[in-house]
Amino acid sequence: MTTESVPDYMTRLGKAARAASRVLARASTAQKNAALLAIAGALDDARDRLLEANRQDLHQGRLDGLDEAMLDRLALNASRLDDMMEGLRQVATLPDPVGAIRDMRFMPSGIQVGKMRVPLGVVGIIYESRPNVTIDAASLCLKSGNATILRGGSEAIHSNQAIAACIARGLAEAGLPAAAVQVVETTDREAVGALIRMPDYVDVIVPRGGKGLIGRISRDARVPVIKHLDGICHVYIDQAADPDKAIRVADNAKTQRFAPCNTMETLLVHQAMAGQVLPPLAALYRDKGVELRGCGRTCGLLGSGIAPASEADWSAEYNAPVLSIKILDSMDEAIAHINHYGSHHTDAIITENITDARRFLTEVDSSSVMVNASTRFADGFEYGLGAEIGISTDKLHARGPVGLEGLTSEKYVVFGDGHIRS
Repeated sequence: MTTESVPDYMTRLGKAARAASRVLARASTAQKNAALLAIAGALDDARDRLLEANRQDLHQGRLDGLDEAMLDRLALNASRLDDMMEGLRQVATLPDPVGAIRDMRFMPSGIQVGKMRVPLGVVGIIYESRPNVTIDAASLCLKSGNATILRGGSEAIHSNQAIAACIARGLAEAGLPAAAVQVVETTDREAVGALIRMPDYVDVIVPRGGKGLIGRISRDARVPVIKHLDGICHVYIDQAADPDKAIRVADNAKTQRFAPCNTMETLLVHQAMAGQVLPPLAALYRDKGVELRGCGRTCGLLGSGIAPASEADWSAEYNAPVLSIKILDSMDEAIAHINHYGSHHTDAIITENITDARRFLTEVDSSSVMVNASTRFADGFEYGLGAEIGISTDKLHARGPVGLEGLTSEKYVVFGDGHIRS
């Protein structure tokens, strides 16, 4: 980097990643798994170096005025290192999607036609704060046969470089090219701009971070992007809901954790159920420190302890102990509200009426739609994917939690025996 411009440096990474992607595309499952396990072993051997590198980042972060939440996301400790190693081992046990052929069928001409699952090629991942994302992203891309270029936040540069050294050792032990996983060494923001404008070398970009970062990448990228901007999730308590079930789910959807993108931000309640469920829910929320904001009917029902909701509250992703509540007259209103104000991430209905449930599943336009379950389940691990690279609210190429299969595509394959077209 000392003699190269940032664009030249990123182009060099891109060319190397493209060459490595061709090697990975033909790598065996056993070889990819061996690399994952070798990386886990390298992390275990390098615990002291990793923690020392992380201490440097934390020290600089405090000098730079990072808040406690950001410092917590940045921090590594023995437990988090164990989780990273366990994540690698879990990905190694997942079925390899690459090369799977499905829907083979004979055509009238005598040829056989089917579809084969193949890697996307080169995946660029841009993220902030969390050093563990370096391992999560590398492991999923590696198992799915993709080369990857990882650009972490400047606040984690020492941690990410220490992790990169472990990844390089694991790749070498498995006989895979070092360029299969490359961690960008410069903290210059120009690197992000270069990475998202290299369609000759990068096939898809996955941003993980705040709305500002994802918005910029979505706006400026010349490479396809898998992303979600907001997590404005709803729970709708239907008139046919079981009150106990509704209270349990609505409590968990908001208070199990406040910051994740699949946490409920707006609670919608049918007017027939409001008197039964809102007073006990309000008491639960207040005991857990949740600030409540409601429509006029909600404020009238609950009285003191709730503030009037503004128009902006209905489209707010709080990522905090704040909840907006609205009482509605019908499921028509609930569906219209979700499709208008929501972010197409995750929305749930609580109901015992199968017709209402099926209608909600059909008409709510979100990447995950749930019946009688907390929105907090919208997660790759909970969906049985083993892990996820992120959540997509797009309708192409992947939607919802993106795991190994979401990092692959399909191509048609044809088998003949000297067949010619007449």
